Amino acid sequence: MRKFVALVVFIGVISGFITPTYDGYRTIKNDVFNPGEHLEYIAHYGPINAGVGIVDVSKKLFYLNGRLCYRVDVLGKSVGAFDAITRIRDTWRSYIDTSAFVSHRFYRHIEETDYRRDELTHIEPSKNRATMRYEQWKEKRNGAKSKLEKGNKVVVVPRNAQDMISGYYYLRMLDFNSLKPGQIITIPGFLEDKIYDLKIRYKGKSIAKTKFGKIHAHKLVPIMPKNGLFSGENSIRFWVSDDGNKIPVRIEADMFIGKVVIEVKSFRNLRHKFNFKKKK
Repeated sequence: MRKFVALVVFIGVISGFITPTYDGYRTIKNDVFNPGEHLEYIAHYGPINAGVGIVDVSKKLFYLNGRLCYRVDVLGKSVGAFDAITRIRDTWRSYIDTSAFVSHRFYRHIEETDYRRDELTHIEPSKNRATMRYEQWKEKRNGAKSKLEKGNKVVVVPRNAQDMISGYYYLRMLDFNSLKPGQIITIPGFLEDKIYDLKIRYKGKSIAKTKFGKIHAHKLVPIMPKNGLFSGENSIRFWVSDDGNKIPVRIEADMFIGKVVIEVKSFRNLRHKFNFKKKK
């Protein structure tokens, strides 16, 4: 399920309308979403419902590093037969600069079967520095902890590097109509103490199938490195709504265990209407 949450929230940190400012922070205009936006996703493994995810923007704004921030919570959990085999209860949280769209604080609480991890990263974007505190352990049935590991790390991060949630919201600031099919975007990001460059290929306009009907969308394909989870370089495909919202409405992942599909299940407080394909 950590992979499922990551699929929902890992997507992109692609450039939008950006203007540098005197304090080193860029300025990006947000005419895409408002505080209070709420999205729910469901993951299917074949005909089986495997998990659900919630992406929620707080109605309140917060103040960190002298900057106003949105707070975004991402919750993921296993359901049905998958829950009986592997119980998942994950929480991810990011405080995202309302103007620069970079993260000032990133939090994760992971519960996957008996594995637990609590992690809090304080980011100083103007100093290209992130300080992470973490604790991870195995939890026994009686609640006792085993194999405890904890520590503090200071990481030098690239300019405007994104965590996995702030990157998702930065993606929505992009003018997709300015991209050409086949164009590759290189994105700086970080997770834990690892720095990475995510590359995404823009495939052009497409139609995404959802439970609400067919939606006009832009198709993007992250270029995946060799790994033991996903099958092939183009193993993940996602569709971002071709409207003012620019939200991922469908994600497909070819994994070695089979194909997983994630699609939007419900929504409220969207700033714009979905651009549905008209029936003939």
